[in-house]
Amino acid sequence: MTASYFPSLAALAGGVPAWLVAPFGLLLLLIAAMPLGPARAKHWWERNYFIVSLALAAAVAGFYLWHVPEGGAALGHALHEYASFIALIGSLFVVAGGIHLRAPDGATPLGNVAFLAAGAALANVIGTTGASMVLIRPWIRMNRSRVGAYHIVFFIFLVSNVGGALTPIGDPPLFLGYLRGVPFFWLAERVIPLWFAVTAVLLALFYAFDRRSFRDSAGSTGRSTAGVSGRWRLDGGVNVLLMLAIVGAVFLPAAFFLREAVMVAAALASWRLTPKAVHEGNHFTFAPLQEIAGLFLGIFVTMLPALGWLAEHGAWLGLARPGEYYLACGALSAALDNAPTYASFLTLAEAGVTPPAATLAAAGGPHDGVAALLAQAPALVVAISLGAVFFGAMTYIGNGPNFMVKAIAESAGVRMPTFFGYIFKYSLPLLLPVLAAAAFFL
Repeated sequence: MTASYFPSLAALAGGVPAWLVAPFGLLLLLIAAMPLGPARAKHWWERNYFIVSLALAAAVAGFYLWHVPEGGAALGHALHEYASFIALIGSLFVVAGGIHLRAPDGATPLGNVAFLAAGAALANVIGTTGASMVLIRPWIRMNRSRVGAYHIVFFIFLVSNVGGALTPIGDPPLFLGYLRGVPFFWLAERVIPLWFAVTAVLLALFYAFDRRSFRDSAGSTGRSTAGVSGRWRLDGGVNVLLMLAIVGAVFLPAAFFLREAVMVAAALASWRLTPKAVHEGNHFTFAPLQEIAGLFLGIFVTMLPALGWLAEHGAWLGLARPGEYYLACGALSAALDNAPTYASFLTLAEAGVTPPAATLAAAGGPHDGVAALLAQAPALVVAISLGAVFFGAMTYIGNGPNFMVKAIAESAGVRMPTFFGYIFKYSLPLLLPVLAAAAFFL
């Protein structure tokens, strides 16, 4: 990945007034608030979110094209990055929708822990979105006789978020980092012990909840509910091979959209080769993907002024140590989508380093702040990465799969907590202490 692939900080910042950050803030506010408002406002948003996103993006794009030096190049780079992002997310979503994993019901607490642990690891191979879509329905079926909200909440914690912290495939923020020059295995080489510790603590908390539920269930029926009926079965197996093709495509050169072409081809092959019964069994629709594509088009364009502002003025935030970056990035990732939050804090950290001549020569360009950051302050990249991924689990809107999992669970009859119920009953008392403790090891 060459540095010239991305806009320089000067191109992002030069000539951009502070008020142009407003479309970015407004879009994120609407994404957070509109689905939680009155039914009339929610329905309006569901019909018009793409128009709103496109209008805000057009306003920013127009200013960049007419008033910002190198503005056209900056927009072109942002759209290229958006295309790569959507190609990965979309292809994983489509291919995962063609895999139907049938599971027996009546799982034991230890069986559930093993399933969640496997799901957390799998998230690094097929993404948190892919793993969530493949595993949420079998997870509900396994626990059908006693499924509760905590089953879904801990699934969101582990499979939809924390699990995917090791590879660029795992979670969208890390893929953005990969596109900007962070090597594929760079993060995993540094965070596996901490990832393992956080995952283990969350699994232990889940086991405490599930063991009590299992005992109550056995007591109410007079017998254990383990192993009641059914067996494991995988339908749509061809999609496993297509999933591997997508993973392999991540390593292809970025030139001529080769990487994205392979991903899209895998998605098209999945759509044609997957039996209709499998899609019906998964209740597969393109609606979640359409929403992500529409909203993230606006996010990728409108966040350009915010990135430029951070590059010029971010020092006033006073962030210096890795733990501070971790908690600050995490706090915003909990309230906003974690992908743009990651990009913003990475830009802020870049502004604090000066690429040495050797680093610039190796990177192949004069504006590779990420290469300088990896060389001079790698702990900051680790902190920003883990803050974005881990804290995406704090709310339903912190990461893309969270709302998808919630909607699937509710359609299956699981009574899920409200937006604030999720935060005050689960995130704050259970998840936050674990994630805050992790700051001491950065």
